[in-house]
Amino acid sequence: MISELLNQIDPPFTGESLFDHLVDIVYFIKNIRGEYLVINQTLVGRCGLKSKAALIGRTATELWQGPLGRSFREQDLTVIRTGVPLLSQLELHLYPPGNVGWCLTTKLPLRDQRRKIIGLVGVSQDLRLPDSATKEYQHLAETIHLVEKNLEAIRTVPEFAKRAKLSRYQLDRRMQRLFGLTSGQWLMKARIDQASRLLQTTDESIAAIAFSVGYSDQSAFSRQFRRTTGLTPGEYRLSSKSQHG
Repeated sequence: MISELLNQIDPPFTGESLFDHLVDIVYFIKNIRGEYLVINQTLVGRCGLKSKAALIGRTATELWQGPLGRSFREQDLTVIRTGVPLLSQLELHLYPPGNVGWCLTTKLPLRDQRRKIIGLVGVSQDLRLPDSATKEYQHLAETIHLVEKNLEAIRTVPEFAKRAKLSRYQLDRRMQRLFGLTSGQWLMKARIDQASRLLQTTDESIAAIAFSVGYSDQSAFSRQFRRTTGLTPGEYRLSSKSQHG
């Protein structure tokens, strides 16, 4: 029944017109070479371009300069090569003219009738932070503020839960409702957020920054930072400086 319906639609349904109305979601379909075939208007704006035509047929490395573009490109080719989906990857994106935003990215392989991978489809959804007037946020606000100011001391989710005077399960449920993240994801986000600010605004060593945001060693910090942002801490520092002149 689904095939019968879809085969009657002209032009073929790609979801483009639907996602054009969702301003907090980037949507795209790419071919096996990782070139954009279908995109929504939000992606056009994020790239600082004026029309979809300026993106069609281009790869991530042609749109995003330096290590960031290479990271997106590697991500695409890995999904296409392995067929393993990328699911709800928490990422920090850099947008022109240097704005920073968090999103959850999912990429799925696309297959033809013979099950051969022919491309991918993906979305990146902006994280919606809660209104500061939310009652549940008010309940956690003091603890959240304390954790953000003491990341070097509060390194684990159990320590976070203890500060909030909640069980880990209770904390997870509240954080999921407020932020759409587990406590662990939120704690990692807070660390990377703070590290990003320090990399942009100070000349502190990467090792010192790693310790100040709650990592016990530089290598663990660098691995997590790269998984999250697509850049090493050093590359992020250079990229931020170049975007801000």
